[in-house]
Order: sequence, then C-alpha cells, then structure tokens
Amino acid sequence: MTALDALTPQAPPPAEVTGGGGAGPWRSAWRRLRRNPAGIVGAVIVLLFVLVAVLAPLLAPFRPATSEWFGEVTPTSVPGPSDEHPLGLDSYGSDLLTQLIYGARSSLVIGVVSTAVGLAVGALLGVLAGGIGGWVDTVIMRLVDVLLSIPSLLLAVSVAALLGRSPVSIMLAISAAQVPIFARLLRASLLAQRGQDYVVALRSLGLRQRRIVVGHMLPNSLGPVLVQATLTLATAVIEVAALSFLGLGDPNPAVAEWGRMLVTAQDRLDQAPWLALYPGIAIAVTALGFTLLGEALREALDPRSGR
Repeated sequence: MTALDALTPQAPPPAEVTGGGGAGPWRSAWRRLRRNPAGIVGAVIVLLFVLVAVLAPLLAPFRPATSEWFGEVTPTSVPGPSDEHPLGLDSYGSDLLTQLIYGARSSLVIGVVSTAVGLAVGALLGVLAGGIGGWVDTVIMRLVDVLLSIPSLLLAVSVAALLGRSPVSIMLAISAAQVPIFARLLRASLLAQRGQDYVVALRSLGLRQRRIVVGHMLPNSLGPVLVQATLTLATAVIEVAALSFLGLGDPNPAVAEWGRMLVTAQDRLDQAPWLALYPGIAIAVTALGFTLLGEALREALDPRSGR
C-alpha cells in the first residue's frame, strides 16, 4: 500500500459482510429460529391457539355455557361424542367442544394481559434499579427479593383472594407474581451492559445517563426479557386454570374456562373421564407450545449458539 492509498478514505464494507448494521444479530437469530424443529412446533401450536381464541365465535358450533341439552344428562351418565356434538356434552348439558374453544379465548386474554402488565411494571423497576443504581437499586432489589421468596402460585392466590373473583383480579394476581422475575432479569441485563465499550464511549462524549440507558442500553437488553415473556405465557396459562380450579376465576357461569371445566368434571370421572381429559390436554399442549417457542427464542438470541 502506497502513502497515497493510506491517505485515501476507504469505502465501508458492504452490508452483507457486516450483517446489515444493527439488524445483523436479529437476522442471524431469525435464521437459527427457522432451523429449530422444536421452535417450529412451538410456533405452530401457539399460532393455532391464538387463531382458535380469536376466531372462537366462528369456530364454535354453539353458544358457550348453554344448557339446551341438560335433559340428556342423567345422574349416572353423560352423553359422549355424536354427530351433533363431536366431543359430547359436559355435566351441565353444554357442548364440550364449544366450551373448549371459548376457554382458549379466556386463557389467551388473561394470559397476555397479565404478562404485559407484569412485563411493564417489572421492566420499569429493572430500568430504575439497573440504570440508576445506588440506594434506588438497593430498595427495589430488596422488594424484589421479598416477592421472589413467595411461591408464584401462592402469591397469585393471595392477591386474587384479596381482590375478589373477577377477570381483572386474576390478571393482577398473575402479573404480581411475574413482576419480580422481569425486574431482576432486566436489571441483570443492564448491569452487564454497563462495562461495554460503547457505553464508556457514550459517557466520554458527555451524554446524560438517562439517554444512555433508555436509548442505548435498554434496546440491547431486551432480548432475554422477550424470551422470558414467552416462557411466562406458558406459566400464565397454567395459573389461569389453577385459579379457576380453586374457585377464584370469573364468577359468571356463562364464561367458559378450562380450570372450571376440570372442577365440574371431578364428580363424573368414573362415568365420563373425557370431561377432564380434553381440557387437561388443552392446557398441557398450550403451555408446551409457549415453552418450546420460548426455549427456541433463547437459543436463537444466544450468540454462543451461532456455531
């Protein structure tokens, strides 16, 4: 290289080499996610669950919680599958397939809203603790430690019992158990970003701490939080069913819930075991779908899995 070449500004490498700037890691994560069979299975399950919940009025053959066929249910038998009712009837004379479809809608709405609330509050606490530090970090983390010392389901049951039986109380109860998880995770991600070279460079340029945290550190710390949100949705679906099973769900009998279906099936297990089998399978498969998708996202966003 001559002296003239050394003084001549060199063109930046093409986007294909650098991975297209900041979008490179996300593109690589998307490619790894598409190659993960478990992630594909989880995404398909989650997509089917969402479609069934959203399109419930179109997919359900009857109205939810109708007792039109209650006369066909006797103390010793429950009608099984037939041409009119593919999965049979429940103990109250309602179409079991319709109850399952509308139960998916209840689980989706409560699970998504509770996770969103828990993520928002937990992210706020995590940003304050990891971004400001000092006594603010100490106070917030001690509060988080207290909440983490209580089992999540026990905390959710306690909050739901205090607030009363309603969908809003269930959402708040489940989100209260999720707040400390998101707060601690985001705080740890922000603390890991503090010593990075780009943060030191931004401080040397005189940028304010708030701008550095919100504009640069926070976007680079959201990957693990998004993965945890997907995994938490699986827990939320199970906790919604658990609270309904314990009698803390929606008091309106016209609202279909998978947990309530398990309760009503207890007295009929010897006569019609499918009354508990179908909602149990729905809960397990839905939770499995979110778990597989969350684990696939974690592996896709982990740079060490790029090999």
